[in-house]
Amino acid sequence: MKYRELGHGLKVSAIGIGCMPMIKGGNILYGDQADPGEAIKTIHKAIDLGVTFFDTAQVYGPHSNEELVGEAIKGKREGLVIATKFGFDIQNGVPVGVNGTPENARKSVEGCLQRLGIDCIDLFYQHRVDPKVPIEETVGAMKALIDEGKIRHIGLSEAGPDTLKRAASAAPIAALQSEYSLWERDIETDILGVCRDHGIGFVPYSPLGRGFLTGQVKSHEDLPENDWRRNDPRFTPENFDANMKIVDVVAEVAGKHRVSNAQVALGWLLAQGEDIVPIPGTKRRVTMEDSVAAAELELDSEDVEKLSAAAPVGETSGPRYGEIGMSMVRL
Repeated sequence: MKYRELGHGLKVSAIGIGCMPMIKGGNILYGDQADPGEAIKTIHKAIDLGVTFFDTAQVYGPHSNEELVGEAIKGKREGLVIATKFGFDIQNGVPVGVNGTPENARKSVEGCLQRLGIDCIDLFYQHRVDPKVPIEETVGAMKALIDEGKIRHIGLSEAGPDTLKRAASAAPIAALQSEYSLWERDIETDILGVCRDHGIGFVPYSPLGRGFLTGQVKSHEDLPENDWRRNDPRFTPENFDANMKIVDVVAEVAGKHRVSNAQVALGWLLAQGEDIVPIPGTKRRVTMEDSVAAAELELDSEDVEKLSAAAPVGETSGPRYGEIGMSMVRL
């Protein structure tokens, strides 16, 4: 495994693991239901392969994803970088809105620590920016958690460029996590530059376009009835075929290197800078091992240029979220 450095000395494996899909009966389902036993074996195998970076969140489940990760890392904590997120109000097991208050940061960290079974969270993200709370107040509270030894580093998720600048002036920000992949490149226009100006590492979630770039989903109808992607604008029948043009080029490069589409899509992201660490979501050992192998793939400049040309910034068909989801990003 190769390793990279995010912001402020936070060293992680070049590929991390997005643990969100690993719980059975969670609030966000991709494909078939997860087998928790297989999910735990997937985390154990990832650790054996040198993966150190594992991502979860309070809202996944809610809560049950953190509990699963906590169970999986028991006795294996040393050397791992455990990231989790707060930032929502959760009532009766349902997220009901964002909450970036200092009080919620403090309350949330205690629950996260308990569910994960650890005494310090390596990277604690605000999951979504709360427009009602100045970012300086939120990250100020998170910095206090560093001073108390409850977290090591501060992260933000889906923050806009102005918010990032203000946050970085108030406290050291180690990482921004936002959607970034071949079919979602909007962060290149303004956000990625701000991160680099302020020494903030970048963690792409959905680096495989929610599975689209793997080529495994051939049509909208292939998705199970309760699959979250049935509500994803880019997976609708009217956008699906247009977006398959990107997959065709990914497959062409994959054929050249005799690797999977997933490895090519992740390899393209890794080629965008040493400060980028994607976290593909997985729930099975076989897909995890395939994704982790991307750390060893060397795409040449021709490959990178061909892939970039197939998916220009802003030209993917359809928005990446519905109206509610889009209202919560780039704030």
